[in-house]
Amino acid sequence: MPWDQASWDSTSWDTEIVTPTSNTQKKRHMTRQAFYPTRIADQILWLENLRNKFAGHAPTLGISVAKCDDAIADARWLIYTLGSWLPAVRDWQKACTAAAEQAQTGTEAGALVLPVFVPPALPAAAGGQPAVVARPSGALTRIFDTVGDVKASDTYTEAIGMDLGVIGPAKMPPDLATLQPVLKLMLAGNKVDVGWGWDGNSPFLDLCEIQVDRGQGYQVLTFDTTPGYTDTTPFPATPTKWKYRAIYRVDDQQVGQWSAEVSITVG
Repeated sequence: MPWDQASWDSTSWDTEIVTPTSNTQKKRHMTRQAFYPTRIADQILWLENLRNKFAGHAPTLGISVAKCDDAIADARWLIYTLGSWLPAVRDWQKACTAAAEQAQTGTEAGALVLPVFVPPALPAAAGGQPAVVARPSGALTRIFDTVGDVKASDTYTEAIGMDLGVIGPAKMPPDLATLQPVLKLMLAGNKVDVGWGWDGNSPFLDLCEIQVDRGQGYQVLTFDTTPGYTDTTPFPATPTKWKYRAIYRVDDQQVGQWSAEVSITVG
C-alpha cells in the first residue's frame, strides 16, 4: 500500500541488544490490529461507516465543514471505485477472455462482437454531501491524514474512535506456555549469525534468552530484544561444534519452550 497506516494504529517498540547482566526490557503496551481492513468488501463497509458518521462527530472534534466534506467525498469516491467501478472492470475482463477464446474456437451465436467497457455511472450528490467526482490520487491517504487530526483533537475520545472505526480491535495475547523460538545459524566470516524472531508476538514478550554450549555445557550468551544476534566470540584453532538454544522471557522469567537445539562447526 502507498499509505503508512502503521503510523496511526500500531505501537512502536524501543529495542536494543543487551548483555546477560542487563535488566533492560521492552515496555509492553496493549496492542491493536490495524483499523483499516485488508479485504475490499470490509474496506467498503469501513468507508460507508465513516461516510455516514463523520459529519456527526466533526463539530465535536473541531473539524471544519470543508475538511469534513472533503473526507466524505473521498470516502464516497473510494466506495464507488472499489464497490462499483472495480467489479465492472473485472466483469469486462472476464468477457474479454471469453471473447478471445471464441475468436479462436468460434461461436454458435453468430458474428463475434468484442465487449466494450462501459463504466458504471457516478452516484448523484445526496444528503448535502459533495457529489462523487474523479478526485486526485491519494483519497485514502487524505482520509488517514484526517484520522490523524481526529485523534489529535483535545475532544477526541475512545468512544468516538470506536464509532468511526479508527481504533482497531485488540489483539488476543498468545498462549505463552507454548511459544518456542526458532534459531537459524550461519557463518559470517569469523562470526556466527544467530537468526531468531518474535513470530508476530513481539508486543507480548520482553526478551529472547540465547544460550551457547562450546563444549562445557550451556551458558547464557545474551538477552536480546532485537531479532538476529551476532556471536563474535573468537573461533578456536581446531574445528569445534558450537550448540545454541533459546527461550523467550517476560518480566525476568522464562516463558514457553526451549527452541530446538542447533549446532554449527567453527574453527
